[in-house]
Amino acid sequence: MATRVRLRYTAPAALVALLVATLLTVQLVERAGADGSYCARHAVQASERARIVTGSGDPVVVIGDSWSVGLGLERLESSWPARLPGRVRVEGFSGSGFSRSASPCGDESFGTRTAGISATGLVVVAGGLNDFDRSTTAITLGFGRLLAALEGREVVVVGPALAPSRAAEVPRVHRLLARLAADSGVPYVATSDLRLPYLPDRLHLTAEGHAMFGDAVAQRLAERGLLG
Repeated sequence: MATRVRLRYTAPAALVALLVATLLTVQLVERAGADGSYCARHAVQASERARIVTGSGDPVVVIGDSWSVGLGLERLESSWPARLPGRVRVEGFSGSGFSRSASPCGDESFGTRTAGISATGLVVVAGGLNDFDRSTTAITLGFGRLLAALEGREVVVVGPALAPSRAAEVPRVHRLLARLAADSGVPYVATSDLRLPYLPDRLHLTAEGHAMFGDAVAQRLAERGLLG
């Protein structure tokens, strides 16, 4: 009977380094999802949502991600910010977050996109789901950049809800954002306790979910005297 001999092969260091670099490249591409058309679609949708103004009264600007834009809805104007009182406009970009690296489409972070907001009214910054795999340092730096860009403005931060596909990571992001807001003297509205209906991707809200989320945020803002 032939004897099987297992040969142990030790890869040269250069080959190991090449393999690691290749793996990291693949992971970045996968995170991007990501050809130009992916980012172009999100840019078009962001622009469309930014042109929609809902409600009347005091101006309100919502800075956010795909939830604010209304990704997955038939009508973008029915995304959750439309449930807020006031004359509401959305500056959102799908996939974006507090950290600069949250989006696969370059720096679409909340702090960077504040340049396009109006000069008056409450600024509601809502997100955190796309920071689920970003480091504490990256989120903290992004939060600081955001507040620096909004210096002198009335700002409130709305934290992430417990989306099923990212439920394991949401509590860490929620706790970090709550602490950063408290340290900065900025009101923070938690939403991780809400139970909402999601689309099959287990990340984005159904139309009913948007209504529920928007009503809950509006109520919690009103309870703190931040919106009428």
